[in-house]
Amino acid sequence: MTSMKFPKDFLWGAATASYQIEGAWNEDGKGESIWDRFTHQPFKILNGDNGDIACDHYHRMPEDVQLMKKIGLQSYRFSISWPRIFPAGYGEVNQKGVDFYNRLVDQLLAAGISPNITLNHWDLPQALQEKGGWPNRDTANYFTDYSALIFKQLGDRVDLWSTFNEPWVISSLGYGDGIFAPGISDKSQGYQAAHHLLLAHGNTVKIFRDGNYKGKIGIVLSMTNNRPATQSEADIAACKRVNQDNYGFFLDPIYKGAYPKDFMEWIGPHAPKIKPGDLEKINQPIDYLGVNYYMTFEVAFSNLGGLLKIDMQQKSASNWDFTPEIGFSINPDGLTTLLGYIRKEYNNPPIYITENGCTVEEKPNEEGFIMDWGRIDYIRAHLRALHTAIQEGSDIRGYTVWSLFDNFEWTFGYKPRFGIIRVDYQTLERYPKQSAFWYQEVIKNNGLDY
Repeated sequence: MTSMKFPKDFLWGAATASYQIEGAWNEDGKGESIWDRFTHQPFKILNGDNGDIACDHYHRMPEDVQLMKKIGLQSYRFSISWPRIFPAGYGEVNQKGVDFYNRLVDQLLAAGISPNITLNHWDLPQALQEKGGWPNRDTANYFTDYSALIFKQLGDRVDLWSTFNEPWVISSLGYGDGIFAPGISDKSQGYQAAHHLLLAHGNTVKIFRDGNYKGKIGIVLSMTNNRPATQSEADIAACKRVNQDNYGFFLDPIYKGAYPKDFMEWIGPHAPKIKPGDLEKINQPIDYLGVNYYMTFEVAFSNLGGLLKIDMQQKSASNWDFTPEIGFSINPDGLTTLLGYIRKEYNNPPIYITENGCTVEEKPNEEGFIMDWGRIDYIRAHLRALHTAIQEGSDIRGYTVWSLFDNFEWTFGYKPRFGIIRVDYQTLERYPKQSAFWYQEVIKNNGLDY
């Protein structure tokens, strides 16, 4: 048996997002979000599910923090609900919302858990969507005002911040394809939204620096490992376009101060309108990059493949299948490859794996306990891939499993269960799964045997 140890001060955590777990969607002064509006429309979400109650974390937060302590989490990554702080997106502050997050941070620190805050995990205030949402440049300014308030409230106690979770999802799936909230299918709006998200990010990082807050700040991207289906020129070029769309569009302005020139030419009339000085604002030094990794794709050229002229097929490794319910490929070595690409392309930035996890076939026993060995095998394999990347020279600072709880999984509703803690959606009782206790040992040992 071989022992696999991680670097000293490696940070182990678990993640959630406000809309997916909090519930209390219209309580204590909270405003409506685009996800409240989207899920309340018919035929948007599987089984008509919504996040009105979700895991009821808003009311059960102290109990949930004690569960995190029991598992031994060192870090808890969560997001703040913007409309819980500013019901209209700006203007009058909802003090009850601010108080909730103050209590959460204080209770995490009392439990010995480091708060890791995401300022926005997709739930834009609906009132701002009615002003044009992220394609409206003003939204970037509203976001920086919101962020400034949060920094003043919590900046003395929080070690890790991220401006956005997966801006590609917000811009591409929310505005470009209409799959996610707010449900707009317009490529031009999608790329303009992406630019304004980056502008909001850059301005927020500057506010953070100017305030001399003690923590570190970065951004979290959804990053798939993409490879050409063949070595044909057409497939290689198609794969490059996918990489540029998925993360080059975001990382190049942040790290290099410019959008990928050939990609901007490709999208042509859909390219965002950029004002003088925008790229300088986006090109703020960040302390780390958050990487959410779930899957690997093979990419081929397709003349019927939409704007990018691509065909993408998920590819699991030879000894892995696809995850149930949600159908993600499982390809641990793809994580090593992806991290190697980032290391070479962006000068080896500090990285936290901010999400990684899976669904498995689950059946609770009479006591509500789940022996989810499939999830354990998945996490173990990805930790091995992560360890390999570290040995190859990638600067990896921590790992965060998705998710702490079974929760609302966006358009899939409540059917997929990613949690290391089971939630009975009828009673809202919590049950740590076998994976939670296994992860507890990994954290305790800062590594594992295999």
